[in-house]
Amino acid sequence: MREYNDLKLAVLIDADNIPYSNIKGMLDEIAKLGIPTIKRIYGDWTKPTVSGWKPALLEHAITPIQQYSYTSGKNATDSAMIIDAMDILHSQKVDGFCLVSSDSDFTRLATRLRESGMVVIGIGEKKTPNPFIVACDKFIYIEIIGAKEIQKRVAKTTTTSPTPAQKTEFDSIDNKLIQLLKSSIEDLADDDGWAFLAAVGALINKKKPDFDPRNYGFPKLTPLIKSLGKHFDVDEREVEKKHIKHIYVRIRR
Repeated sequence: MREYNDLKLAVLIDADNIPYSNIKGMLDEIAKLGIPTIKRIYGDWTKPTVSGWKPALLEHAITPIQQYSYTSGKNATDSAMIIDAMDILHSQKVDGFCLVSSDSDFTRLATRLRESGMVVIGIGEKKTPNPFIVACDKFIYIEIIGAKEIQKRVAKTTTTSPTPAQKTEFDSIDNKLIQLLKSSIEDLADDDGWAFLAAVGALINKKKPDFDPRNYGFPKLTPLIKSLGKHFDVDEREVEKKHIKHIYVRIRR
């Protein structure tokens, strides 16, 4: 399982495709994944459409990169971000990149960075095209970052899917998700059918980079699995350190 916590990350933000109101939540999320040693944001700062970003840049020590729009209708920030990313890559000062954008034009950049051994984390809105999502090691939707509604379901586990009122702002738990969970458990299960849940989560992220229990209204994978009690059995096993438990899961027969 790839550990992100100590990675030195270059955070590159596309101001034209990301709402500034989410900046604090995004940076808090990035801090969970690694250390943002480089923070840059790209846009045409002469335009009033990006003026809302300016207070956030000072508060969070993000370096603005000016890129004029030479042609009407074209996103000029793309080329500037790509050039900077390649310069940073060859400087060998970071372990990975966080590309903050909902623009599919960064698909090839994400692929190229991963080919060079970099961890690539994407952050964008749910409208982000799938090619960019799958080109990343992990993709996080802005809509679920810091969602207060998630906290309401921390301790709730039921044997049925969430009601329409509960899942209004979240993805529904459908058969496709359940089959993804089952196939991942089967891939890792021992002779008795049990699989270590942390390893299951890591495998699911490899198969589906945008998988996140928060997309379905749960803060972690464990409560999501527990909510599907008619499909899965959960076993919490104590280890030598009594305050730590290893969670195992198997498909209910």
